[in-house]
Amino acid sequence: MTYTEASMNALRQGGDELADATVAALFDRGEVGKFNTLMRYVSTAGAPLPDGLPDVARDYLQATSAPPAWVDWEEMEKARLFFIDNNVHISTALSFASMPACYVVPHVAKLLSATHGLKYPSKRMAETGQFTVYLMRPDAFEAGGRFIPAAQKVRLLHASIRHHLLREKRWDTDALGTPICQEDMIGGQMFFSMLVLDSLHRLGIHMSEEGAAAYYYAWRVVGAMLGVSQESVPRSLDEARQFLDLYMIRHMGPSEEGALLTRQLIDLYEEVVPGTFFDPIVSALIRHLVGDTCADWLRVPRTSWDTAVKAVPHLLGVLETVEDRSPLGAWALDRLGHLTTVLELSSLTRGRVMHYAIPEQLKEEYGVSAGASRSRWKPPSATVSDHTPMVTIR
Repeated sequence: MTYTEASMNALRQGGDELADATVAALFDRGEVGKFNTLMRYVSTAGAPLPDGLPDVARDYLQATSAPPAWVDWEEMEKARLFFIDNNVHISTALSFASMPACYVVPHVAKLLSATHGLKYPSKRMAETGQFTVYLMRPDAFEAGGRFIPAAQKVRLLHASIRHHLLREKRWDTDALGTPICQEDMIGGQMFFSMLVLDSLHRLGIHMSEEGAAAYYYAWRVVGAMLGVSQESVPRSLDEARQFLDLYMIRHMGPSEEGALLTRQLIDLYEEVVPGTFFDPIVSALIRHLVGDTCADWLRVPRTSWDTAVKAVPHLLGVLETVEDRSPLGAWALDRLGHLTTVLELSSLTRGRVMHYAIPEQLKEEYGVSAGASRSRWKPPSATVSDHTPMVTIR
């Protein structure tokens, strides 16, 4: 598949017909509050739906209760093993590359700033981390798993944001397209898959091409369950590279909202890190992973750690050597990775389980308007010509 300006422009007009119709009906009938209250009891797949759930919501949940029929479960298992092997590094990439990448797209940063539910960075990061952990559990798609209900709720959350912005005429569709349009949904899928792989590569993590492809495949499945058009989504890593490059060239740039969200993110992780001595490493990691141009747009401060953080790949290389050569070392690092992920989620959520609810209003003050032994995988090359101005997040 080849992506062009024309094909990307077409993707800016598309939303999610099923989720949009469900949310519109809930608002028209005044049933959003009842839906949110009852859905707090729906957290595992296969559980009986609560009595009193609005019919339109029940129909939606039944229609979206299973993964796509085309899912290759062997590939999904490869993705899960890839995640287990790299969970600490993936968490680092999600926190310090994927989220800042969202903020470097001005209209996405404006949209994130415009919602009550997404105001708080700890909530944003915890939901992202928890969603990924749910996806990579062995029972993710089985009865009792938590991923399917989470995906169903996130899809409705996106639809509710579209509903508010369009109904309140607070989004310039001529200039910006449909809010959380197909292009942006695929772009988000690239941020949490392709950009994570790019960041692992930048950190010096050794990945097989098979593992990298499986991890991307898992996020293709996620995209399908979140309403992404499968006719338009990249099918391979090479197609994903082309889409991500073109998407970023079309949209990235500085914004006040992007700088504010980044500052919140930095403050959050500086609070999580014990003491103050290591605080600058948060900014240094973001700058290292997204590059100086994007970091400057986001007003990421330069610190004395900017040079030191470049030694991270060498340190990780030593740890990978220990892991490859010692079963005990591999076990210890796997346990450390698991505990680190759990500790991070626990810190972000203050020990609470996160819930995805349909926001019943948007913030008034934000008017959104135009304006090792394994062969090592290497990211596909950039797809733009040498004459095209580009800043690459790698």
